[in-house]
Amino acid sequence: MKNKKVLAWTILIVLALVWGTSFILIKRGLEVYSAGEVGALRILAACIFMLPLSLPKLSKLSARNLKMLFGIGMLGSFIPAFLFAIGQTRLDSGVTGVMNGLTPIFVLLMGATIFKQKFERAKYVGVALAFIGTAILLTAGSSEGGFSGFNYYAIFIVIATMCYGVNLNIIKYYFSDLSAVVITSVSILLVGPFAAIYLFVGTDFVNKVSSAPGALEALGYISLLGVMSTGIALILFNRLVQITTPIFTSMVTYLIPIVALTWGILDGETLAAGQVGGIAAILLGVFITNKKKRAKITLAEK
Repeated sequence: MKNKKVLAWTILIVLALVWGTSFILIKRGLEVYSAGEVGALRILAACIFMLPLSLPKLSKLSARNLKMLFGIGMLGSFIPAFLFAIGQTRLDSGVTGVMNGLTPIFVLLMGATIFKQKFERAKYVGVALAFIGTAILLTAGSSEGGFSGFNYYAIFIVIATMCYGVNLNIIKYYFSDLSAVVITSVSILLVGPFAAIYLFVGTDFVNKVSSAPGALEALGYISLLGVMSTGIALILFNRLVQITTPIFTSMVTYLIPIVALTWGILDGETLAAGQVGGIAAILLGVFITNKKKRAKITLAEK
């Protein structure tokens, strides 16, 4: 149990660093490519990277598993990749990263209503506090240092986090018998062709990559995004889902804002005074939510 805790916390920290960097990579990709192109490239890069892992597994899976994995690919990768890119066309990378903190709200909602999961009251208090912190960060993110008001592009991010919330519970309750590598690689393989069709048939990607200034550099950023944040990180994430509770796993979304905001500041995005309070609320929410009875974190039984 002790080794499992160490592994869980190690994966959690690595994921926070990797996914916290995702938003600055999306920002770099959007400097050349459209939101749709960034989303499709991200999925396609991850799909190609994971072909050696996914192809050998296809014949060993049942039709039911393939259908479920296709759903996971859509909810956990394909749809959010497009939604985050769209949202970030009008949101700072740091603020977009902060909004990942909404994921645990939907983890709780779906877990309680659909999967009949019971949670201690402290978890709801902690998640609510973290959500308040996220809301503060979102509204206090104007470059002038004041309150910027609600940005309607944030709706795309909210929908993406809803997808993550449903997806996390599905993996936990229906795929405990499959490895994280199988879940990730095959689910991305199944949605990869849709990304390729959209990219090469429905966009101007071919012309841009051959003639637009900075196209190859931006392509490199997005490819790194797909391989690192969608491929490798999802393997680690799905493994974390299997060895911990859904709420513990979702805590990564509270740490992501710190990394994302740091990258944003380094890239010239301004940290408003109110964001300091938002970060503090998120960290306190993480502490409360992870505190289970006698300050022990119970990892799920394998």
